Amino acid sequence: MGSAPPGPSTSGPNAASTTETATVVVVLPGLGSAGPVDPEVAGAIDGGATVIAVDGGVDHALALGLPVHRAVGDFDSVTGAGLARVEAAGASVERHPAAKDLTDLELALGAATAAGARRIVVVGGRGGRLDHALANLLALAAPAVAGVDLVALLDGSRVTVVRTTAVFRGRPGSLLSLLPVGGPAVGVRTERLEYPLHDEDLPPGSARGLSNVLLAPTAQVSLRGGVLLAIQPDPSQEMPR
Repeated sequence: MGSAPPGPSTSGPNAASTTETATVVVVLPGLGSAGPVDPEVAGAIDGGATVIAVDGGVDHALALGLPVHRAVGDFDSVTGAGLARVEAAGASVERHPAAKDLTDLELALGAATAAGARRIVVVGGRGGRLDHALANLLALAAPAVAGVDLVALLDGSRVTVVRTTAVFRGRPGSLLSLLPVGGPAVGVRTERLEYPLHDEDLPPGSARGLSNVLLAPTAQVSLRGGVLLAIQPDPSQEMPR
């Protein structure tokens, strides 16, 4: 990616503030028409969540009717009108050079954790480059966000980062895939899934956890070490909250 200069430039009335917040919603660029706001995101916003828009995610957030409190990135994909609109509304704008060592999502996740986020919800549109999609998934599982409850709504799927234990809601028969990242997932146990795992290790690249099936409205996954990306490829099958 190249070497990054000493630091970003910021502007806006809140540029120097780092108010602690329980939940941060990170909005990625939406590469399609904006659909309705997911109920989980809407609930977070109603609860006073901070919204960080990543580059062209500024336009996506505006299309969804979400407030933007902070914008982060090199801004090579945002429209000038969108950026000007959120800046005029009081958003903090954190500009980074295109040649940098971190992706825009990594920068946004860093900003969220620095602000004291205990939960991060990442929202993204459909489509885009495969390498970008993979980099974003790996960023979700990075050690830098290990202390944060993190879920992503990406490309029509729900992705939950599991480091110890997690409970999943869904209609019986809906799918749940468990993919180890960054090393083996150690001591994986599942409850109420059709293909159970009993204190088993999943090595990186293993398809053992692919396309499991919920047997009940809730299922549980736990592990003793490592990181799992738990993907529900059809959130429309999720039970109402």
